[in-house]
Amino acid sequence: MRKRLSFIGWRAASRVLVDVVSFLSLSLRSRSQLAAENLFLRKQLVLYAERRVRARRADDAIRITLVLLARLIDWRAVLTIVRPDTLIRWHRQGFRLFWRWKSKARGRPPLPVDVRCLIAAMARANVTWGEERIAAELNVKLGIHVSPRTVRRYMPQTKRPGDGSSQRWSTFVRNHAGAILACDFFVAVTATFQTVYVFVILEVGTRRILHWSVTAHPTAAWTIQQFRAIVPGDQPQQFLIHDRDSVFAAGVEDAVTAMGLTVLKTPVRCPQANAFCERLIGTMRRECLDWMIVLNERHIRAVLQEWVTHYNRGRPHASLGSGIPDVPSDQLPAGNGHRIPNRQRVVARPILGGLHHEYRLERMAA
Repeated sequence: MRKRLSFIGWRAASRVLVDVVSFLSLSLRSRSQLAAENLFLRKQLVLYAERRVRARRADDAIRITLVLLARLIDWRAVLTIVRPDTLIRWHRQGFRLFWRWKSKARGRPPLPVDVRCLIAAMARANVTWGEERIAAELNVKLGIHVSPRTVRRYMPQTKRPGDGSSQRWSTFVRNHAGAILACDFFVAVTATFQTVYVFVILEVGTRRILHWSVTAHPTAAWTIQQFRAIVPGDQPQQFLIHDRDSVFAAGVEDAVTAMGLTVLKTPVRCPQANAFCERLIGTMRRECLDWMIVLNERHIRAVLQEWVTHYNRGRPHASLGSGIPDVPSDQLPAGNGHRIPNRQRVVARPILGGLHHEYRLERMAA
């Protein structure tokens, strides 16, 4: 709405400017030419006035032009399209707008744009914080002295349902990620068009692939055996997320519950409820299986064995702050600016025949 009003104002100003230029050009003409043209136009206007043809509604540019020209001539004798009271009202409206612009409140200058963006970002990231907490954070931590009332002015006005009374779902999952396992099946097709099922179990807190296996005929008994291989009964995880696939029969849920895990089934046709595992499956496809032609079940086991090791021990994860799920025994090197450390070189180790590479520093021989 504000952009539309600004556009209308600029359009009216441009049309008034055109009228001013036309007036200046006409002022250079002789008086006899102007008198003849004025009489010529009046004769044509009489024809419309006699038939009482309704004129088009005047816009802002025409109103301003007529008000300005009325100060130079006896406008009451030549006014035909509107009543005299209307022209006077236009004149008063113009003065009212002028004095409103001239008398607008000065007030304090607005905050810099970066500070305003910072306040909005802090309010969105911390749903339980009010203006006083944000003002205190800016004052104590950053040295930016802003009053709570000013902070409230720049806080986002539109709130989503539940803001302020409940934490975000992503925050809840992040705080409880160490106690959650997620599992799912996905399908891979071999070179002979045989369907192979891949089963993965992800530890949400560390993003580590805790277990995976491959089978051509998934059953409930086979699925229970996979859980028995990784769930000792004293594990720190307490919840297991899976979808409503028919392979997760009632017997599977009972067996998992007996192992000490609470089963959380996702809603029907709602894969985003198991987003971490779905993202893992997408990564396995994009970074491994989409680039390979697997020959059989044995081949896909060998491929995934190498890729899963790379995923757990050599691939940085953005969700972990560019960390690695299983940190290698030799600690990662400390930062050295933009230079390779002296007397060391970068060594690349190919993964899956060069589809990926892992890089590390190696001390050069003396």
